[in-house]
This record gives sequence, structure tokens and C-alpha cells, in this order.
Amino acid sequence: MTESKADQPDEKARPRRRQARGERRIQQLLDAAASVFCRAGYTSASTNAIAREAGVSPGTLYQFFPNKEAIAVELGERLNRRMLETHGVVFTLENAALPLRELIDAVLDPMIEFNCANPAFLTLLQSSDAPGHFLEEHAALHDSIQDRIGELIGVRNPDLSPERRTHTANMAFALFKAGLGLILGHEGAEREAYVAELKTALYGYLAPVLGTEGVPAQP
Repeated sequence: MTESKADQPDEKARPRRRQARGERRIQQLLDAAASVFCRAGYTSASTNAIAREAGVSPGTLYQFFPNKEAIAVELGERLNRRMLETHGVVFTLENAALPLRELIDAVLDPMIEFNCANPAFLTLLQSSDAPGHFLEEHAALHDSIQDRIGELIGVRNPDLSPERRTHTANMAFALFKAGLGLILGHEGAEREAYVAELKTALYGYLAPVLGTEGVPAQP
């Protein structure tokens, strides 16, 4: 009996399935690398340790990545993209119009959540020998975030000079980064306490510049 065309395997589906399996394996290796980087530091991490963490052989790892640096670059690119998506959601005209306490919550909560869920992001940034490509991409993202903070401040107080707006944005971002280090260094109730302290510090710094009440939403 001749097999009908409908009963034959879909040749196009096979590459898709292989691609899906490959992507799952890559994500498995990246998740393992993130754990190893956080535990041992990027400098001390090795491909053997990453393979062990992922539950695969070093040979399997090398099918996807030639070395530790390539793994860090791919992980960093994905984390940078996720951070870009996060800051695209928080720095909005709608949030800029909120009362100051609500504005701080709306901006900080997703950014803190991202960093708590992805501690390897800060680990790579703080490593003295992190791949240059990752650091260059993050530098561009960092500048973009500062620009968005400046835009938000400009919406809240359009009378500020460009220089004062820039200084305020840079200082607010510096306060966030300093507080984030403390937040990531603690867990549970202590972490929540430092989140509250960071919000209090930013509120006290920004209130005289931005006011505490909501502002008319921009069209």
C-alpha cells in the first residue's frame, strides 16, 4: 500500500523541531552559566563547571559555544534586551504624570524585580574581565536609561535648565544603582527594608525638584 502524502512526515517540521531543541539547550546552558557566574564569579567560572551545572558533557556545550566568553556574550545580549524591554515599559508619559510616590513605585518595582530575577546581570557588569561586547551594549543601554530619566524629569518640571535636568537624572540613577547593590545583597525582609529605604531616599531627593502631586498627562 502506497503511503499517502498526508501520512508522510513533514520535512519542514523537522528543522523546526531541531531548532526548538537547540534553542532549549542553549537556554539550559545560559541558565547554568548565570548560576555559575553568580556563585563563582565570571573570572573563576569555567566551561566545565557550566556543563556540570547544566547536566551535560563539555562536548555538548562546545557544540553551541566555543568558550566561556561566547556564553557570557550571548547571556549578556539577552539580559540587555530584557532590561531594554523593562525600561521601555516603565519610562512612560502615563507614569510621569503620577503622584511622586506612585511614580517611584511604577519605575523602581519592575527594574528591581528584573535585577533580582537576573543577578548575573550585575555580576557580569562588575567583573573586571567581562566581554567587551557586552559592556559596550550595556553602556549604550545605560545612556538610554539616563536619557529616559531626564525626559521624565522634563515632563514633571519643564522649567528646569538642561544642565539641572541632566544632573538630577544622573544623581537619581546613581542613587538607584547604589541602593540596588544593597537590595541584591540581602533577601526576604531585609531586602524589602532596603527597597523601602531606596524609595524613601529617592522621594526625598526628587520631591523638591519634581513636586509630590500628579501632573496633567501629556497628549
